[in-house]
Amino acid sequence: MNAKHDSSTSGFAVLYRWRLHPGLEDSFVQAWYRVSERLRSERGSLGSRLHRGTDGLWYSYAQWPSAQARDDAFSLGAVDAQASEQMSRAIAERLPEIVLEPVADLLLPMGGGR
Repeated sequence: MNAKHDSSTSGFAVLYRWRLHPGLEDSFVQAWYRVSERLRSERGSLGSRLHRGTDGLWYSYAQWPSAQARDDAFSLGAVDAQASEQMSRAIAERLPEIVLEPVADLLLPMGGGR
């Protein structure tokens, strides 16, 4: 088996983790979608996915061309202030983000919708 590592196409990835207030999950998902979509279309994000874990935590995996691209995008302030505030209201606990070094990639695109 030959494993290939190509960091030029893997970019920079971050894992975000939250515990949400009960009953605000749908509000969080809607706001997360708006923020993530605008980060992709306006600020250079390579996209992200949102997951609910069986441990009660919510996870978002976001990919960027580089750490600098992410820093530059965030330095411009909130891409959607209303949606960012909506997300914040839904978050009961924000856990430290985890920077991930891509090593191999076999993830297929999910298609154009939610």
